[in-house]
Formats: sequence, structure tokens, C-alpha cells
Amino acid sequence: MTEVVIAGGGLAGLVAARRLAERGADVTLFERRDEVGGRVRSREVDGYTLDRGFQVLFTAYPAVRRELDLDALDLRSFSAGATIARPDHRSTLADPLSDPFSAVDSLLNPDVTLADKLRTLRLRWELGSGAADRRFRGRDESIRSYLARRGFSEKFIQNFAAPFYGGITLDRSLSTDAGVFEYTFAMLAAGKTAVPATGMGAIPAQLAQRAREAGATVETGTRVEGIEGETGEVTVETAGETVAADAAVVATDPKSARELTGVESVPTDARACVTQYFTTRHHRSLDTGKKIILNAAGDRPNQVAPLSSVAPEYAPDGRTLLSATHLGDPDASDDELATEVKDALVTWYPEHRFDELELFATDRIEFAQFDQPPGFRDSLPAVDAPEGSVYLAGDYTQWSSIQGAMESGGVAAETVASDRV
Repeated sequence: MTEVVIAGGGLAGLVAARRLAERGADVTLFERRDEVGGRVRSREVDGYTLDRGFQVLFTAYPAVRRELDLDALDLRSFSAGATIARPDHRSTLADPLSDPFSAVDSLLNPDVTLADKLRTLRLRWELGSGAADRRFRGRDESIRSYLARRGFSEKFIQNFAAPFYGGITLDRSLSTDAGVFEYTFAMLAAGKTAVPATGMGAIPAQLAQRAREAGATVETGTRVEGIEGETGEVTVETAGETVAADAAVVATDPKSARELTGVESVPTDARACVTQYFTTRHHRSLDTGKKIILNAAGDRPNQVAPLSSVAPEYAPDGRTLLSATHLGDPDASDDELATEVKDALVTWYPEHRFDELELFATDRIEFAQFDQPPGFRDSLPAVDAPEGSVYLAGDYTQWSSIQGAMESGGVAAETVASDRV
């Protein structure tokens, strides 16, 4: 039986473990933390569910549909579209095909032009379900350049695209590769944006369970410190033992992957963000339903998400949980950022008071995504880039997303199986 060691228990590593175990390999996965998930994790604090930063699941992602039991995750969905906010102003913008109840408000929305709304519907029709087959095959250009070329107005770009896709790509300047826009736009139109009732950590938990059921060993609390690989033989060093195997899959974070494999093309230029969680008594609605609130005036915060309105399980009875995400790595303290959030809410909702809004927790995430400028995929490493019988699995072999991570795990498993199993 072929023995395979996997370093890293994020989404990519867990998918690879399950796929290889199903192929008959003897798989051992080592995860340095006490829990699996990598960048996709949740924690429970005093009855609140806090994901590691604001994260959502696009249910239309092909890898998500292939690797997960969505019914078992008990998903809670956001409403399509968003509330656009700036001082003394709020408006609703939604896809009328996905959210017909918001059709009139969206049609009358003054923050984007009628021509922009028609262009959006045309783009929805053009991309359709074929985006999975044609992703990243267009010209190398930024999202901003792409939208301008398609005729979208500066009003649309500033009021909607910059904060909305700033939240997805952590890049409000829209300098990210337009392929990311096309792919995620199609996925948003084709499926739902959701979170599991028990938090995003339910996703890796399910993947780990499936890997174990397939026969893989998933060992947490064990860091892989070194890998030496020749063709057909690999030695893996952990803190407590040396493991010999026929192949190894490195599915760690990008910095660790580069250190373990010596592959310099693993991207380590990071985009950061800060997500803060706020609580208050459940007695007042923000008049946004299950839509996120986009800050059309700036990125402090870039968006506010009504988490407990979408997933009531995220907060104790009688309490409300909101998250606010700031882009980058601000020098301001947690309290200073919280004050900016409260000040923004006061200007967006002058009819409300926010005296009872309390800062509950802050997540500063230094590496939330790797940088994805136009043409970035040309420089990403191949799965078999390391020397010998060592392979890579991580979104940094595809693109920075849950889809990219899960897809990479499957590709790595198939490559190892083809070569070794």
C-alpha cells in the first residue's frame, strides 16, 4: 500500500486526504493546530459563533458541490445584493431574478444608473453557468479596467463594485485580476451566499470526518518541520518523530509551503483585513434584512454584516451579532476601529442610537488572501513543482478562494495517485 503524508489540515489538505484514501493509499495528515480548517475556522465564545474573519460559502462553487454535503451543513443564506450606505443615505441594490421582493427598490436605486442595471443583467446572462469552464481565459486586466471596458459608470464602480468586490478580494482599488470577478459573479448568480448554522468551521469539520471515514488518519497538534523527498521516497520530520512515506503533499499556508519545499513561486504577498464583532440587544432592525451593508464612502469599515439576522444561531436569544470588516492592516487600535464603526453606523442610520453596541471581539488577519494582480495565474506553482515525490495542495496553486483550495486538493490527489498509487 502506498503511504502518503499530508502536511496541513486546511481545506486543500483535507480534500487531498479523503481522495487519496479512497484511492487505497495509507494517508496520514498532520495539522499543527489543535483543530483543522486553516484559514476557515470558527470559535464559540459566551454563546456567540465567531468565524475567523468575515467568511461566506458560495454554494455554486463546483468543488463545494462535489466535496461537501450541503444539506448536512444546515446553511443559512444572505439575501442577494446589498444595502449601499453613506452619510444620511441608504439604498437597496439586488438582483431582481434572485430577490424579486427587492426589485422595485433596486430599480429606483439612485446610486447606480439604469444603464448599469441593464449591463449587470446582461453580464449575468453572458457569464451564466459557463464561467466554470472559461474562468481566467480572458485578457489579463484588472477588475476596474474590465468594468470600464464593459461600459459600467464610475458611479457604479465607486458606490457598488469597489466596496462589494473590495469585500470579496480585499482590494477596494479593484486591481485584482478580472477573472476573479467573472468567476465569482457567475457563482453569485448561480447559487446562494451562505454560512453553516454552526459557523464556517463546520466545513473543515465535515471534510475531516469524510477523510477519516475514507480511512485517512488526521492528527492535530503536530507540526511538520521538514520534508526531504526523492523520487519514490520521502522523509517527513515532525517535532516528535520521523516518518517515511512514498509521497508527501504540502498543504500548509503559503509561507510554510515555500519553506518546506523551496518552491519560490509560492505566492507570499498577502492581503490583510481586520474583522470586528459587535453585540447589542435584539430590539432594533438595521433595515437591511439579510443583506450586507456596503460603505460607499470608505473602507473603515468596508462592510457590515448582520450575522445573527442571517443565522440566528450565531448569537444567544435576545442578542444581535454584527461584523464589520476593515481592509488592510490599520495601525489604529481595536477601540479606535470600533469607534469608526459606530460613527459610520450613526451617519448611516441617523434615526437610531448605538449607545448599547458593544465591541465583542477583533480578528486581525495578516494573511487572508494572496495578492492576485492581472495575469497572476501564470506565475503560480504547479502541483508537482517540488522536487522528488513531494506535491503542493493549496489555493496558491489555483486562486485565493474556498473553490481554489478544494479544487487544488483534488488536483493534488489525482496527481499523486497517477504517479504513485
